[in-house]
Amino acid sequence: MSTTDGATNKPPGLVISPTKPILSFLASASKDQSLSQELREIASDLSSKPSVPYKSLRILWSASDPASRPTLIQLLSGSEFVLPSPKPREKSEELKARLRKLAEMAERKAYAELVKDIMPKKDNSEPFSSYKDQLGFGLHVALTMFTGYLVGYAAFRALFNHSPAMNAAGGILGLIGGMLIETFLFIIRTSSQDLRSSTSTSKQKKDQ
Repeated sequence: MSTTDGATNKPPGLVISPTKPILSFLASASKDQSLSQELREIASDLSSKPSVPYKSLRILWSASDPASRPTLIQLLSGSEFVLPSPKPREKSEELKARLRKLAEMAERKAYAELVKDIMPKKDNSEPFSSYKDQLGFGLHVALTMFTGYLVGYAAFRALFNHSPAMNAAGGILGLIGGMLIETFLFIIRTSSQDLRSSTSTSKQKKDQ
C-alpha cells in the first residue's frame, strides 16, 4: 500500500490548520526533487486541503533537507488544532416509531378539541344501553303483566260468580292490558329521549 493510500484510509490523528509557513513549506516540498514521488504528491495534495494532519506534516519535515527546511517551531507557529465535528446522533427506528405515534395522537387530540363545539355529543341515555337496564326493564314488564293478570282475574271472578274459565280469561286480558300499557310507556320514554337529543343538537348549531 502506498503512503498516499495510507494517509487517506487511516485516521488522521492530530489535525492542524494550515498557516502561511505550512503552506510555503508544502509548496516547496511538492517540488523538492530530493523527496520521493509519493512524498511530493502528499505535499501537493495537502497544500490544497483546509486542514493538515500533523503526522503527514512531520513525515514531510523529517524527510526534507535540514539545511533548507524551517525549524519545527517556526513551521507550527500560529497554527491551531482542528477538532472534527461530532457525528450527529441518529435516532433508532423504535424511537422514530414512538415519535410518529405520539405526533399522530397529538394531532387527533388537537382535531377533537377543534371540532368539539361542532360535532354533536354522544347520547349515552339510549334504552337498554347496559345489562342492568335490560334486566330492570324485564323485571318491570314481568311485574306489570303479573299485576294485570291478578287485577283481571279478580275482576272477572267478582263479575262471573267464580267461574274458573271466565276467571282465567279475565287474568289473560289483564296480562295483555299490562303488556300494552308497558309498551305505550316505553314508546313515550324513547320519543322523549329522541326529542331531547334533537333539541340539544339544534341548540349547538344555533350557538355556532
